[in-house]
Amino acid sequence: MGDKHLVRFEPVGIEIEADEDETVLQAAFRQGVMLMHGCKEGQCSSCKSFMLEGDEGSEFELDRYSTFALNDFEKEEGYTLLCRTHAYDDLVVELLNYDEEMIHSGLPILPATAEVTSNEHVTHDMRHLVLRLVEPESLRFFPGQYVDFAVPGSEDTRSFSMANTSSVGSGRLEFVIKIYPGGLFSEFLDTRVSVGDRLDITGPYGMFTLRDAPEADLLFVGGGAGMAPILALLRSLQERGIRRRTTYYYGARTRRDLCFEEELSALERSLPDFRFVPALSEPDGDDWTGETGLVTDVVKRHETDLSSTHCYVCGPPPMVEAAIDLLEGLNAPEKHIYYDKFTTTGPSS
Repeated sequence: MGDKHLVRFEPVGIEIEADEDETVLQAAFRQGVMLMHGCKEGQCSSCKSFMLEGDEGSEFELDRYSTFALNDFEKEEGYTLLCRTHAYDDLVVELLNYDEEMIHSGLPILPATAEVTSNEHVTHDMRHLVLRLVEPESLRFFPGQYVDFAVPGSEDTRSFSMANTSSVGSGRLEFVIKIYPGGLFSEFLDTRVSVGDRLDITGPYGMFTLRDAPEADLLFVGGGAGMAPILALLRSLQERGIRRRTTYYYGARTRRDLCFEEELSALERSLPDFRFVPALSEPDGDDWTGETGLVTDVVKRHETDLSSTHCYVCGPPPMVEAAIDLLEGLNAPEKHIYYDKFTTTGPSS
């Protein structure tokens, strides 16, 4: 371990101790401070902050990151990514994105070993992976959070959201994982993982969780494996008996890309004021009578004013970015748009 330094976060006035060998974000997790974050790999910009005190090179350094998350101009101006920042002196950081409701609600981040109980196709290119925790036998998490999977035979990890809630019991964890050709973990999952195998995970991480606002409507927008955390939120609404006007827009290419339709139809029957709206962007030959077009186009056709709505968006980055622009244009308050970009791992710069 290296030397330790004090890091103070403004405007919330929280202080943590950061070791030189860990990132500032890792240090915050270790001390139960739940800062805004996404990929934790310098790709998504969710943890972008501004350095009020500390000169790059002498007082802090950054691990490699994507310039899409932090461009050169921003870096020169004093912005940084907390998931890439190592403190080499005491620092004062201005948080640009933070949630006071969540910041003190961090759950312990733990390593765990889990056994595969099921690994089934739910579409032609997505798997429904079900695990049973072995050590420890349970893991507390908020619906919508995710864990990191260690990739066997490498030092890499991949992140996947739970599709279930932690109230299910029996140490069960469910995931919906898209298979990418050549994907480091997904191809391993597709070709080598069998029932009874054990996998190492760490978590929980993530801020894509339901905020307590009973007066606000809910709008979910998802695509691909973004089904997982939204399904967890819907299951949580049902378990807790929460009555809020809720609409879930889900985008897929063709009918064979849809999944969990039976459960979502059942949720429509059991959840008051819940509506599931699937949309196909390429419905040709599918005998499809539902919504067509990009999911953002469908939202635009159906929604007019989202000023009293909490919006949750999850899926591939282009879809998420387009949805955020649309929702803001429909008067959704920026502070009530919560999103989770399912980034794929690529080269850093």
